[in-house]
Amino acid sequence: MSAAPAKGSLLVASPTLFDPNFLRSVIFVLAHDEDGTLGVVLNRPSDTPVEEIVPGWGGLAAMPAVMFSGGPVQPNAAICIGRTELPEAAEAAGFFPLHGPLGTVDLHEDPVDVHVPLVEVRVFAGYAGWAPDQLGEEIDVGSWYVFESRQSDVLTHEPENLWSRVLRRQGGWLAVLARYPLDPSAN
Repeated sequence: MSAAPAKGSLLVASPTLFDPNFLRSVIFVLAHDEDGTLGVVLNRPSDTPVEEIVPGWGGLAAMPAVMFSGGPVQPNAAICIGRTELPEAAEAAGFFPLHGPLGTVDLHEDPVDVHVPLVEVRVFAGYAGWAPDQLGEEIDVGSWYVFESRQSDVLTHEPENLWSRVLRRQGGWLAVLARYPLDPSAN
């Protein structure tokens, strides 16, 4: 577990974080600097097919091929993360590297006009954001854990299990927290 988030890391909600926007959420950090932090929630799929919102991109959508709720900020804005065939992608027209083969993709482009070979994408409506020092304070009080991400976390085909899966792989006490009940009083 690291002390501070960085671009490409995961924020995993503590089991005691009951804010409905972030309950049991796993967030992929897209930016973390002196201006604050921006990320997308990886485990909030909707029922809306990607193709319905951004025509032409549905064929590349990772399963489940639906829009994801990326967070409570600007829910009408779309952010796309794509995985390229390249182990480390460089910036190219329509693609901006994030972490390894992952990068943000410009949805205004036609998929064939993006100058990197995309394997799959995930599209998020909205994002999560924190002002400078705000996230650090939330981490300090135990609302979030910070972990390294895996490519399989970002484009998981089983988003409903992501929170517990990430905690379990940490081992020790964190693996125990993966089984923390939603309502401990009902235990």
